[in-house]
Amino acid sequence: MRILKMNQKNFKDATEIVIGLIKEGKVIIFPTDTVYIPVADATNKKAVRKVFQIKQRSQKTPFPIFVKDIKMAKKFARIDKTQEKFLKTVWPGKITVVLKRRKTKTKLYGVAKDTIALRIPDFKPVNLLSEKLKIPLVGTSANISGKPASGNLKKILSQLRNKEYQPDLVIDAGNLPKSKPSTVLDLTTLPPKILRP
Repeated sequence: MRILKMNQKNFKDATEIVIGLIKEGKVIIFPTDTVYIPVADATNKKAVRKVFQIKQRSQKTPFPIFVKDIKMAKKFARIDKTQEKFLKTVWPGKITVVLKRRKTKTKLYGVAKDTIALRIPDFKPVNLLSEKLKIPLVGTSANISGKPASGNLKKILSQLRNKEYQPDLVIDAGNLPKSKPSTVLDLTTLPPKILRP
């Protein structure tokens, strides 16, 4: 498992390496404003399948998706004016919202048929990936399914060690500030429902 330390000095170079690998359909363990995630191109079937394999997660359980802005979110989800006003108050941030899916020519993998969970993280490195790649990214936590998500990279690596499926690269940004995974809010119901506090 290749590990690359990321700091202020090599931030730009490390980001360029990650962008290149994502374009090739690779899976990279990457820091966010909550926990470490296995970031991948959500429009690449092979890459998304590998995320399922790394996490040992059922393909019937959809992934949340990171988008670069509300304009991109509108491309994949039906967002009315009230919802858009709300999203502008919580994004970027630690809120994942479930919305009704919009039919689009861009094929997304690892998402539900009728709904989609979207988020814009409040974390410069991830936002830079989204900005440069201009594609939706898989935004799930890097833990093995059933085990705790974490911002402590050693804990994540201990879960992944000696497993059959491995990420192509791990970005080590040190231990992230303690945080739970994002709050998940279902906006497809009235009133909206919190699926995960």
